[in-house]
Amino acid sequence: MNSSFSLSLRPQFWRKLVSSLLIGTTLSSLLPWSNPALAQTNLYCQFSPQAIAEKDTLRERMVQGDQQATRQYQDLIKTHGDLLRQCRSRNWPQTQAIWLRLYPCDASPGALDRVLDHIVEKGYNEVYIEVFYNSQVLLPANDNPTPWLPVLRSPGQENIDLLATAIQKGRDRGLKVYAWLFTMNFGYGYGVRSDRQGAIARNGRGQNSLAVVHDGSQLFIDPYSRQAQTDYYQLVQAVLKRRPDGVLFDYIRYPRGSGQDSVAGQVQDLWIYGPASRQALLQRAGNNQGRELIERFLNRGSINGSDLQAVRSLYPNESGPQWQGLSQSNLQTALWDLAVAHAAQGVIDFLNFAATPVMRQGLPAGAVFFPLANQPVGQQGYDSRLQPWDRFSTQMEWHPMVYSVCGHTRCILEEVQRVVNRAPSQTRVVPALAGFWGRPDGNRPSLDAQMQDIRRYFPQINAVSHFAYSWQEPQRDRERQACRP
Repeated sequence: MNSSFSLSLRPQFWRKLVSSLLIGTTLSSLLPWSNPALAQTNLYCQFSPQAIAEKDTLRERMVQGDQQATRQYQDLIKTHGDLLRQCRSRNWPQTQAIWLRLYPCDASPGALDRVLDHIVEKGYNEVYIEVFYNSQVLLPANDNPTPWLPVLRSPGQENIDLLATAIQKGRDRGLKVYAWLFTMNFGYGYGVRSDRQGAIARNGRGQNSLAVVHDGSQLFIDPYSRQAQTDYYQLVQAVLKRRPDGVLFDYIRYPRGSGQDSVAGQVQDLWIYGPASRQALLQRAGNNQGRELIERFLNRGSINGSDLQAVRSLYPNESGPQWQGLSQSNLQTALWDLAVAHAAQGVIDFLNFAATPVMRQGLPAGAVFFPLANQPVGQQGYDSRLQPWDRFSTQMEWHPMVYSVCGHTRCILEEVQRVVNRAPSQTRVVPALAGFWGRPDGNRPSLDAQMQDIRRYFPQINAVSHFAYSWQEPQRDRERQACRP
């Protein structure tokens, strides 16, 4: 980024329009040509306090069994959905999404209606519902073909399908509902299963990710493992049965620890020592000499002249070691490049495997990633996440998490720029932003400030998301977890 990102003075009318968000002025009071029906929404399609109060009252009466209020409430949520659709079609961004985790308490009467109503009232027309995370799945206990625990597991909740219900209730309100899934992070519960140990990613020290990610919950799998692929395929198929409007794949990467564990600088740092990944790497050899050198490199982390003499003696009929991608005479460097490429290819292949059934149904699949997670570090090191997002399918949506903090929008814009520079024109880029409406969060600018500058510098982007509902509404989130209305 350069000085082109310095702010310029806006016309007086534009300043008045932008400030309307903070003082609650409606669009119709500023734009004489706008639809009077949109007077209930402001610049960011957020509903007026009066409209919100009316719906809250009807919803409470509906929960109490008032049939007339139920009909009025259903009519009103449809009306609000129509207003939101009209408002979003006339205002940037055309798509404004929010990330949402559901809790067992959301199965209580009126609870899911309440949170989805609030999302509509805040101007969002898409919601990304967390379906798989921390060894849990948002599937009914009696219809859960996966090895993970259901989110709802109290007696009497065995048949409650909170995901299917949320999808339907979201659509009733004019929302598109995506399923949001962790991908290579299968969670602690998966890692302690004795029948899944061969599916876990391991580094050259015999460690799994629980040893380097100290929150105790992130257990990453070997993307080359057939067992991991089978388990994840069953999950995706179960999610697709609920007919979401799209599927987002998160944690498409390897773990990142702290300190020296955040950099992969030697082969033992790479998560390629699971049996499936190791075997797949050896199969990249073009002959026996190549396979033998790869194995020695994996075992010791380096090779020397004695190794070259040894493999020639073992296989004298071969002209020299060969493997995929070998293009230089420095075999030590070539083996490191091969190992890094093999690790990165595992991430790409697992994402493609996971997204294929989604795209076959004609649904959008999205990849969630960090724009800085594919960078080299130092002379030959790499960010240990090895997230090769610039090689993700361009037929998928790209959802970069632009969370940099520097006191203004510059570093956020730089991350967006990095993605836009690498995204073909047909690829839908949907930046994920963090923050609060109308106020900064420490050194992070407000959501509206971030959005205004993204719109200014990247007019080709017409969709953003906000992470997450729990961050924006911590009090409401705690109440939902505790079943307090």
